[in-house]
Amino acid sequence: MSRSTSLNNQPVPRLGRTPSRFRMRGTPIIMIMLASMLPALLPLISQAPTLPPLGLLFLLSWRLLRHDMLPLWIGAPLGAVDDLMSGNPLGTAIFLWSAIMIAMEMLDDWLQWRSYWHDWLIAILACIVFLGGALLINRFSGSLASPMLILPQLFWSALLYPFVVRITVAMDRWRMMA
Repeated sequence: MSRSTSLNNQPVPRLGRTPSRFRMRGTPIIMIMLASMLPALLPLISQAPTLPPLGLLFLLSWRLLRHDMLPLWIGAPLGAVDDLMSGNPLGTAIFLWSAIMIAMEMLDDWLQWRSYWHDWLIAILACIVFLGGALLINRFSGSLASPMLILPQLFWSALLYPFVVRITVAMDRWRMMA
């Protein structure tokens, strides 16, 4: 057993060392921004959107994992990054991510406890709200897209959420290490 791990193989910070303030505050924000940029950077060509809203999934996983770390207003600037990278009309993710963050705050006040399954259900419902709202906003701006186009994104969102949570937990452990 090495000095940097405990008995249950969890990393232990060294005595007298604390992680930098940038590492503590910036890791979730940078991860969410990179996840929003990832679909635009992948060399995929398709006629319809198939990738899930990765930025939203990471925002939800960080918010559900550490509810006190991200402020309520963070949905607006991170939604702006997502709007710029996804090609949605500017303001779509700003509005919808902010509304989802407010709804999650109200849900935290209402629910006394949550399990992993509750978090998964909350994330799926948030993806439904976001994708449905984005489709509605796009239809108001002149798009003739079918509502069936969001089904693959919903399917992948539901399947990828546990993987996103595992990545978030690993990054949270790294963030806390000195």
